[in-house]
Amino acid sequence: MKIESRKGVEDILAEQGLLTPDQLSAIKFEHINTGKGTEAIILERAYVGSADLVRARATLLSIPFVDLSGKTIPPTILDLVPEPVARKYRLIPFSRESGVLQVAMVDPLDLQVMEFLEKRAGVKVEPFIADLIDVESAISEQYGKSLGTEVSAALEEVSGGTTKIEEHLKDLDKAAETIRDAPVSRIVATLLEYAVKSRASDIHIEPQEDRTRVRYRIDGVLQERITLPKKVHDSLVSRIKILSDLKIDEHRLPQDGRFKVQVGNTETDLRVSTLPTVYGEKVVIRLLKEKGKATSLADLGLGGTSLRKLEENLLRPYGIILITGPTGSGKTVTLASALSKISSVRVNIVTVEDPVEIMIPGANQVQVNSQAGLTFASGLRSILRQDPNIIMVGEIRDSETAELAVQAALTGHLVFSTLHTNNSSAALPRLLDMNIEAYLLMSTINAIVAQRLVRIICGNCKISYEAPEEIAQTIKSALGNLFDQKIKVKGNDGKITLYRGKGCEQCDHSGYIGRIGVFEVLVMGDEIGKLVLAHKPSSDIEKEAVREGMSTLIQDGFLKVLDGITTVDEVMRVVHE
Repeated sequence: MKIESRKGVEDILAEQGLLTPDQLSAIKFEHINTGKGTEAIILERAYVGSADLVRARATLLSIPFVDLSGKTIPPTILDLVPEPVARKYRLIPFSRESGVLQVAMVDPLDLQVMEFLEKRAGVKVEPFIADLIDVESAISEQYGKSLGTEVSAALEEVSGGTTKIEEHLKDLDKAAETIRDAPVSRIVATLLEYAVKSRASDIHIEPQEDRTRVRYRIDGVLQERITLPKKVHDSLVSRIKILSDLKIDEHRLPQDGRFKVQVGNTETDLRVSTLPTVYGEKVVIRLLKEKGKATSLADLGLGGTSLRKLEENLLRPYGIILITGPTGSGKTVTLASALSKISSVRVNIVTVEDPVEIMIPGANQVQVNSQAGLTFASGLRSILRQDPNIIMVGEIRDSETAELAVQAALTGHLVFSTLHTNNSSAALPRLLDMNIEAYLLMSTINAIVAQRLVRIICGNCKISYEAPEEIAQTIKSALGNLFDQKIKVKGNDGKITLYRGKGCEQCDHSGYIGRIGVFEVLVMGDEIGKLVLAHKPSSDIEKEAVREGMSTLIQDGFLKVLDGITTVDEVMRVVHE
C-alpha cells in the first residue's frame, strides 16, 4: 500500500520559490530526527519571515490571509469584540460585510473561540489568518486609537472641567425616541439633559437580563422613563466612566467619580457611583446643582413654634444642633440655610463636608478626602486649630467624630452636624450608643431637628375634595389640640377639605411639582435631660418633648395637608421611612 506524505507549510514555501531544494531537505531531515515542528525550524533558521510563513499556512489551510498593517478599523467593529478578549485569543475584528464579521486570527482552526465570538458579537464570523506580530500590533494600535478618540472627544467636551450638552430635547416625552439608534455619546448626553430638565436628583442606569432600565428620582420618587437595548449597556457605562475619570477596564469593583455638565445656562455637578451586579455594572448619578445657594428656613417649610425654637438656638454661642433624617431628606440644605442665617463678618464659620454641595457665603468649606487622610474626624481636629466660632461637620458617623463634636461644644463652639435617625428623640440614644456620656449630652445638645421631604401639589391642576371619614379621623387623632387651631371647616357640617393634583403636562401627570420639608424640633430642657441621664428610651423622650410643645413629623405633615400644600398619602409615605 502506497502512503502519500501530507503536504506541509515547507512544501508550499518551496512551491512559491521561497525555499531552495536544499533548504527544504534540511528542514525535513531535522524534523524527522528531532521531532521539532517544521515552522519552528524555518523561523529558527530564518529562511523566510513570519509573514511569508503565515501566508503559506493560509494557502495550505485554504483560509484567506489578511495583512493588517495600514488598516484603519472602525470603532463600531472593534466594539463587537472587547480588547481583553482580542488579546487573550490573539485575534482582532477588522471588517463587516453582508452581516458577516471578518476576524483576523492567529489560530483560525480554534472552533470553540469561533463559537464564542459568534455568540458574543451576535453575528456570523468569517476567520482570516494573520501573523501574530501583526495581530498584537493591530490590537495595541487600533484599540488604543479607538479609546483615544473617545477619550479625546470626552476631554474636548470637558474642557474647563464642564461637559457642555447641546440641547436636543424640546419635548421630554420624546426622550426615548431621541435615544433610539443614537450613538453612545448622544445617548449619555440625552439622559443627562432629561435629568436636568425634569428636576431629577438621581439617575439609575440598571442592567437587566434582557434590557437596560433607566430610572430617574424626581421629587424623591423613582420613576422608570427610558428602556435601552442591552447591547449598548457596556458602551454606555464606559462613556460615563471616561467622563468621570474612572477605570474603564475595572468591572469587578465599585468605583466613585464626578464630573460637571452644562445644559443651556444650568451647570450641574454630577457624582457617579458604579456597582457590579449579576447582569453588569449599575451606575447611579447624583445631580447636585453647581454652587447651589441656601434658601431661608421658612422657605424650606419650617414655621410656627418649630421655626421660633430653632432660631432661638441658632443665636446661642455654643452647643450642638443636630439635623436628623434618612438619606435624601434635605438635611444638607437645612444646615446650609441655618448657617447662612447666622453668617456674618464677626464670626468664623468652618465646615467639613462630603462633598461640598451648597456654597455658604462667608464660610470656609472643606471637602473630605479619605484617600488623602482627610476624614470628618481629622478635619474636625484641624478646624479646631483655625480659631472657629461656628463648626459644621457634615455627618457624625462614628464615636470619634461624636466625641470631638462634644468637646468642641464644651470649649465654647457652636457645632452643627447630621445624624441618621428616624426622628429627633432617637438621636439621643444613638449618641449614647456611641459612648458619649449622658451628662455631656445634657450639657451640650441645644436642639435636634428631624425632617422629611414631601411632594408639593401641582398648583396648575390642584383640586379640592371632601376628606373621607376614616382619613378625617386619622388627621384629628394625630393633630390632637392642634386640630382646632388649624382646621378648615365648610359651613357647619365639620367636613375637612383636602387637596390633590389631578395631573397635567406641567407636572408630568404626577399631580406634584417640587418638594417641601416637614419638621419636628426637639429642644433640650431639664426634664428631657433627666430622661437622658436615666437612659430612657426614645419613646419616653418624645412624649416629654410633645408635652413641652413639640410638633411631631406627622403633625407638621398633616398641618401642611390642611393648608393644601401636600397630600395625606405623601405624609404617610415619608413619616414611616
